[in-house]
Amino acid sequence: MRHNQLGDRTTWGSLIAATRVVLLATASAVTVTVTALAPTALWAQTDYPNRPVTLIVPYPPGGANDAIGRLIGQKLGEALGQPVIVDNKPGAGTTIGAAAAAKAAPDGYTIVLGSLASHAVSPHLIAKTGYDALQDFAPIGLIGVAPTVATVNKESSFTTLASLVEAAKAKPGTVNYGSAGNGSPPHLAGELFAQTSGASLTHIPYKGGNAHTMDLMGGRLQVIFDTTTGAMPLLKGDKLRALAVASPTRLPELPNVPTFAESGYPGFEVNAWYALYAPAKTPATIVNRLSADLGKVIRSPDVIEKLRGLAVRPNYGSAQELAAFTASEYAKYGKIIKTANIKAD
Repeated sequence: MRHNQLGDRTTWGSLIAATRVVLLATASAVTVTVTALAPTALWAQTDYPNRPVTLIVPYPPGGANDAIGRLIGQKLGEALGQPVIVDNKPGAGTTIGAAAAAKAAPDGYTIVLGSLASHAVSPHLIAKTGYDALQDFAPIGLIGVAPTVATVNKESSFTTLASLVEAAKAKPGTVNYGSAGNGSPPHLAGELFAQTSGASLTHIPYKGGNAHTMDLMGGRLQVIFDTTTGAMPLLKGDKLRALAVASPTRLPELPNVPTFAESGYPGFEVNAWYALYAPAKTPATIVNRLSADLGKVIRSPDVIEKLRGLAVRPNYGSAQELAAFTASEYAKYGKIIKTANIKAD
């Protein structure tokens, strides 16, 4: 509309009223057209992307986390018209890879697969991560979530969540839950459930890997609060049994497993999650382009099917939604860690 106002003060003022109406209408139409095409024009002007984009995955090659990164990288590359190259940078609770992304040039050619660990947990456990989870990144979009599922040995006497809580309250210290280490998602999920239910649960931390899962299968642990990403293969293989899942509704893959809410704990919600971030100060036009293309990727039937195959519930969230979500998760887990005085191994 600024263009029209300039015209009113100059050329249009010397024309007859009828001509001015016609020209103003034409100018308005042009303005609307230009405005509607503005995002496309801006993207064209930046010529982004004109070379491959690097996606830092803060996990080692292989496994579900890496598979998620590679799936999104491949499909996002197809949408962008340039290859997205996965660069695995594991270690230090995902902070090595996240720090590398935070320090990269803010030009849209380096992005990172962020997660519960990198943006909500590790910053509270590790003194020097090399980045600020809320200030050093430009959120692009949420990919999906992997709900927590309470799993027990398939021969366990616990057939419901209520029976497990009852036993833990009747004989404090006798119900043990395992995790891959202090501050890991299963540890935090177990701690939050203990706080929520009032059950006396004893945490047994392991030194990474799947030793805690092997002990659950062997009957040396009573329960693990794992993510569906980690637990689903064993549940489908009839190696473990699920008591409850922390999702708003029952999962199609586990139709007979009640939610925590159905089991009497509506306030319990712990999910692993995955998202894309760019370095802070990445131009908004580039972030918007990445976010828009990520949304198309996440909504595609092929990606939905493959994410579900990895036990991840596709759940695209815009850049603005991811910013609010990250802040909420950061505060939530900071409180849990502080209340329980959890320290990293």
